[in-house]
This record gives sequence, C-alpha cells and structure tokens, in this order.
Amino acid sequence: MPLANLFQNLPLLTEVKKMTRLQETICIGLSLGVLHGMMQPARSVPVVPNFTQGSMTSHTETTSKVTETINSIDYSTGWQYTVSGMNVDNGGTALRPPSNTSSVIVNPLGGTEGQVTSQNASLNFNAASGFKITNPGEAFQFTQTYSGPGVTNQTVIQRVTEVTSVTDTTSIFTQ
Repeated sequence: MPLANLFQNLPLLTEVKKMTRLQETICIGLSLGVLHGMMQPARSVPVVPNFTQGSMTSHTETTSKVTETINSIDYSTGWQYTVSGMNVDNGGTALRPPSNTSSVIVNPLGGTEGQVTSQNASLNFNAASGFKITNPGEAFQFTQTYSGPGVTNQTVIQRVTEVTSVTDTTSIFTQ
C-alpha cells in the first residue's frame, strides 16, 4: 500500500496522487516535519551576559544666540527761543512770537514697531521779529537762537549674547 493512501482524507494532500514519486516523498516529508514541529513544546535558553563591567559616555553641546536691541530716543515737543543784543529794541512788547502747530511721526525701527506720534508747536519765522536798531549808525549786536521740536538724542545699544552649554555624562555599570 503506497504512503499516499494513508493521507487520502487530508485536504492538503488530495492532489498527491497526481504527483511523481519524488514529489510525493518530498510532500510527505514536509507534512511530517510540520506535524512534528507542532507537537514539540517550546523551550528557551536563558541569556547570560558575558561581561563583568562596562561604561557609556555621552557628550551634548547646545549653543543659543540672543540679539537684543535697545533704542532710546529723546524727543522734544516744544521750542526754545532766545534773543540777546546791544543797541536793539522790540518796543517793550513781550517776547512771544507766533507759532505753528504740527504733528510728527517717528519710526525708530523703520516700521510701525516703536512708532511715536506727537503734536508739537514750532516758531513761525514768517512773522516779523519786531526788533529795531535803537541808535542807527552806532555799533549793535543782535543774536537769536532757536531750538525746535524733534529728536534731540538717539541712543541705539545692540548686544549679542551667545551661550554654549556642554554636558558630558559617563555611566559605569558592573555585574
């Protein structure tokens, strides 16, 4: 009785009859190997490290760069006017020349960031000063000084801070 007759009821081996003798032997061997493998219990072998000591070293570097800009602007919104002289007279009137009012927008950083809008008064130089020489033909001196509204001082401080952090870690272990 050939071996194929023993496995007629197995669905995997229904085509065994059509095989050649060599194919039949290979198929039966494979089937028996699979069945044998399924019947065996699983066994494991404990893994034991074969070292007694060791170490691990880690090196980490972090660099950060911070750029700060401090922009300080001193701004005058008014004006100063002084007159001095010799052999000149304004007829006893108060020293109150007419003024103009205007608005100024300052953009220290070039955009709308830090923008300052202010209204100020400035001296109107189109009006007559009203000063006359007291004794014509004699020596005289006449000095006017004017300091108008606007930026009187600007200080820009820019500093760059670079911080580097280095961390070295060593782990030592023994068994």
